[in-house]
Amino acid sequence: MNAFNNLISIYDFIRPILDVAVMTFLLYKAYQIIIKTNGVQIIRAGVIVALSYAVALLLNLSMLLWLVRIIAPGLLICFAIVFQPELRKIFLKLGQSEWFAFGTRSRHTYVDSVIIAAEMLSKQRRGMLAVFMRHTKMDDIMDTGTRINADLSSSLLVTIFGHDTPLHDGACFIQAGKVVSAGCFLPLSEQYDIRKTFGTRHRAALGLSEQTDAVVLVVSEESGAISLAYDSKLHYNLSKEQLPRILEKLLDLKSGDATIEDTIDENKRNI
Repeated sequence: MNAFNNLISIYDFIRPILDVAVMTFLLYKAYQIIIKTNGVQIIRAGVIVALSYAVALLLNLSMLLWLVRIIAPGLLICFAIVFQPELRKIFLKLGQSEWFAFGTRSRHTYVDSVIIAAEMLSKQRRGMLAVFMRHTKMDDIMDTGTRINADLSSSLLVTIFGHDTPLHDGACFIQAGKVVSAGCFLPLSEQYDIRKTFGTRHRAALGLSEQTDAVVLVVSEESGAISLAYDSKLHYNLSKEQLPRILEKLLDLKSGDATIEDTIDENKRNI
C-alpha cells in the first residue's frame, strides 16, 4: 500500500511537467501543420472577430453585442465555407502526420534512375515532372493520366519526357520502384506570391505538395534547373550533391538502397 501511495506521490509531482510537455508537443505539431498550409489566414480572421467582440464587450456597445450574438451561428457557417480549402488542407496534413502512421514504409528504390533521367533532360532543356508517393493516396489524380505500372528506369523516363509523346506534358507517379502512372494532371498552386517566372510545371509541383505529402521533382524546360517541391515549398535549382541527399532523407532511403543504372550514362565509356 505504501508503494502504491509513493507512486501516486511521484505521479502528482511529475504530472505538471508531463502536462506541459504534452501541450508543448501538441502546440508544436499544430504550428507545423499551420505553417505548411495557409492556415495562418484562418487564425488571423478568428483573431479579428474575437478582437471585435472584445472591444464591443469592453466598451459596452449593447447594439453591436446583440448583433454579434444573433449572427454568431451564421458567422461560423460562413467561416467554414469561406475557409473550406484551408481547413481541408489542415485536416489532410493532420491525417498525413507520421504520428498516425502504422507499420513500416515501403522503400522507394531506384531514385538514382530518376536523377540520371533528370540530369539528361536538364541538358536537353526538356521538362520533367516526377511525383514520389509517400503516405497520401492519389488515385483520383493518377486516373487523369495513363496507368503504366512499369519497372522504373531512366530510359523509360527519358522516353516519356524527352520526346513529344502524349504523356510528356503531364506528371509521372513513382512508387516502390514502379512508374505507376504517367501523363497525369496535377492541381496548380494557390499561393499568390509564387515567382511569376515559374511555369505550369513548377506551379503544379507546388500545388500537389500543398495538398499531399508527395515529393515532386521538376526539371525546368526554360533553364534546365532541377527542383524539389514538398511540404508546400519549392526548393529551386538544387545541385547534384543536394538532390540525392534530400531525396534519401525524405523517402527514408539508405545510400545502398538506390541502384544506379548506366543505360544512358554519358560518362560510361564504351568498351
